[in-house]
Amino acid sequence: MTDTVHGAAPVAAARVSDAYRWTQLAIGVVAMVMIANYQYGWTFFVPDIQQKFGWDRASIQWAFTLFVLFETWLVPVEGWFVDKYGPRLVVLIGGILCAIGWAINAHATTLNGFYLGMIIAGIGAGGVYGTCVGNALKWFPDKRGLAAGITAAGFGAGSALTVAPIQAMIKDSGFQTTFLYFGLGQGIIIVILAFLMFSPKAGQVPAVTQNANVIQTRRNYQPTEVIRQPIFWLMYFMFVIVGAGGLMVTANLKPIAVDWKVDSVPVTLMAVTMTAVTFAATIDRVLNGLTRPFFGWISDMIGRENTMFIAFGMEGIGIWGLYMLGHDPVWFVLLSGFVFFAWGEIYSLFPSTCTDTFGAKFAATNAGLLYTAKGTAALLVPVANYMQQSSGTWDTVFIVAAGANILASLLAIAVLKPWRKMVVAKSQIAA
Repeated sequence: MTDTVHGAAPVAAARVSDAYRWTQLAIGVVAMVMIANYQYGWTFFVPDIQQKFGWDRASIQWAFTLFVLFETWLVPVEGWFVDKYGPRLVVLIGGILCAIGWAINAHATTLNGFYLGMIIAGIGAGGVYGTCVGNALKWFPDKRGLAAGITAAGFGAGSALTVAPIQAMIKDSGFQTTFLYFGLGQGIIIVILAFLMFSPKAGQVPAVTQNANVIQTRRNYQPTEVIRQPIFWLMYFMFVIVGAGGLMVTANLKPIAVDWKVDSVPVTLMAVTMTAVTFAATIDRVLNGLTRPFFGWISDMIGRENTMFIAFGMEGIGIWGLYMLGHDPVWFVLLSGFVFFAWGEIYSLFPSTCTDTFGAKFAATNAGLLYTAKGTAALLVPVANYMQQSSGTWDTVFIVAAGANILASLLAIAVLKPWRKMVVAKSQIAA
């Protein structure tokens, strides 16, 4: 399984084979697939919850926001446990909490019941997410963008296979049974995978990459140092404004389709026919997954900030296009797919940029600190719902989201890129 490094200084452990590293990555990907529905499947439950209990949509969507908050804001704590004790314990507990969360949803009869269920599922999913991304960043210092991207793709695309089964089960057996069966099934698989996960020991992985476009530090910053770095807060701000637009579409894909009267219109593309909302959701999951390794791989070659400039610019144009043309069912499917393709890469670009800037030793915690920006962005989802409720249209929401992405695109190239060069150069001199 191992091959030793010849002629090198003695190391703590022998280099492991690439096959071993990819196996660890694959285990992380399967775990990510298992937590994907907790976020991406939610939109299918909302209309039925609304119909059964008669609550307004914005109140129900607070459950989604609470899920994302607890999924993200506790990741630095979970990351600290991973950096200190390894991945197994955190993923094990995460799987158990995921199962409990949706089991609570299955029996909930009050808004607070759904809030509690989604909070517990969020804590569990965050533990699994933070562990798998942190582990990928550690195992692949030489292909950091790609490894983080493939892992995050499990979360982005993982729910594509279950879009149709979840909707069918809600229709046939009701949303409560669906919550219970999917919650338990996914949780059990995560628990099994936990026992197969390991963190790399010193010397088991290649050294940090040498590439003129990918600026990587040799210094390992402690999490307490990272939050005192102004450049961290620039990345955080960019993550929030890009994250909010995509989360708004994720949580409201079906409600938007219903309001635009395209949800149940049949659409045929490439000899496949589905209703617009099922087609859009399926394509969105696939593209939202593919974009993560794709742009991660691109960023390993042309640099993180150049890639952000391209991707965030595409996202701004995509959201504007969806707003202008989305009332046509075919354009709704195609452009919502484009929006997700240009959005999902934040989950590979930001963690790899963070680890490039602050080092790999505390990668799970530091990337976790940055990932809390997704939680902050989720707070803007109910704001979007209130904006829509007060005006009766989605116009303002789409215009603001498109503008935010163009701003982030410009910040990446004009501010983040030169600033990060300076920060890394300074840390090299200090080291």
